[in-house]
Amino acid sequence: MKIKKAVIPAAGLGTRFLPATKSIPKEMLPIVDKPTIQYIVEEVIASGIEDVLIITGRNKGSIEEHFDRAVELENNLEKNNKEELLEQVRSISKMINIHTVRQKDPKGLGHAVCCAKSFVGNEPFAVLLGDDIVDAKKPCLKQMIEVFEKYNSTIIGVQEVAWDNVNKYGIISGEKVNDNTYNVKDLIEKPNRDKAPTNIAILGRYILTPEIFTVLENTKKGVGGEIQLTDGLKELSNIQDIYAYIFEGRRYDVGSKIGFLEATVDFALKREDLKDSFSSYLSKLNLK
Repeated sequence: MKIKKAVIPAAGLGTRFLPATKSIPKEMLPIVDKPTIQYIVEEVIASGIEDVLIITGRNKGSIEEHFDRAVELENNLEKNNKEELLEQVRSISKMINIHTVRQKDPKGLGHAVCCAKSFVGNEPFAVLLGDDIVDAKKPCLKQMIEVFEKYNSTIIGVQEVAWDNVNKYGIISGEKVNDNTYNVKDLIEKPNRDKAPTNIAILGRYILTPEIFTVLENTKKGVGGEIQLTDGLKELSNIQDIYAYIFEGRRYDVGSKIGFLEATVDFALKREDLKDSFSSYLSKLNLK
């Protein structure tokens, strides 16, 4: 079955970026000059999906506004003959069909995914976390869709992380079926290093079958007192095969300060209008 819909959970409080996120959604913090969530939406588009649901929360209205028309701004740009900026602004509202729903209580990622049930219906769908940006020749989600078309089952995007960081992620173990794919046998949410079966971490990209909704609706609160998607996936693995795919590309955790800074530097250096002057500036820094 074709993947036609994507879900982006964006209801988190962004506590790692306080005080900035007291009034600005973390998903709207810019990497160079583009909000982080726009990078995620562009990955969805590049993967052939035309409808996306953004799950928001309180004080997240600016996300929806970003993908809407800005008539006064457009009129001002047109009046001042700023055609390039005008086209850039207009293109954002035309790029994809954006839908939103509010997660009224912050009960965890598993609960956020359940908020997409009416939007998704009875078909497989993609989930992309806004904290994870993947820079890849072939979009990360497109890679995963190709794996889904082979197995027609839930696919989890993973990569190896440092062993000292396994307690920050959902960790999988399983049987290797080829160089970059595992048949998942177990999933553990944020284990201590001594209890982690591997250092293969779930990194913010999923293709889920609709059976996940029934499972999550019966999943008890887990780590952090929240309904964890990882716990739901563990239950789902008792019903159907789940595969973990080691995707290609550089992944940035833009929900962390260091990941955000790394992404900002790397993406700036890819820009034709910035790379020379920015490289010159960096080369003059006396870094130790």
